[in-house]
Amino acid sequence: MDKSTPSGRLYLDDLHVGQRFTSKTHTLDEAQIKTFAVQFDPQPFHTDKQAAERTFFKGLAASGWHTAAITMRLNVESGPPLAGGIVGAGGELNWPAPTRPGDVLHVESEVVEIAPSRSRSDRGTIVLLSRTLNQRGEVVQILKAKLVVPRRVAT
Repeated sequence: MDKSTPSGRLYLDDLHVGQRFTSKTHTLDEAQIKTFAVQFDPQPFHTDKQAAERTFFKGLAASGWHTAAITMRLNVESGPPLAGGIVGAGGELNWPAPTRPGDVLHVESEVVEIAPSRSRSDRGTIVLLSRTLNQRGEVVQILKAKLVVPRRVAT
């Protein structure tokens, strides 16, 4: 938690381009991959280890949406401590490599743009570039998210 503000939460005014955050980790196992996939992305390369061997992935792989959900949780729980939470206003998502059973994921995020709102003095937006990496340092997801961040209330 950042100690520069009493709450440890960061407002738009506290952020700067180039500011970086690193999350804690999450270990993914086969059961988690299959459970998520059965409910949200029931394709054989996510649900059946043997069938997955004969696919593009050449083995069981987590759904990209599962990787995205883990990224979100890691950012919310231990990533950038934004005042008002992580409130999305759009973005781009890429999965350059599959997430596999046994992967230990963490997220490295960087503020790449800051823009105070022209019409709403109480907020602005940032662009946060978040890379989700496994234990080998391989990038399994890249998220470039536009986020709404409140400004400090004038006293």
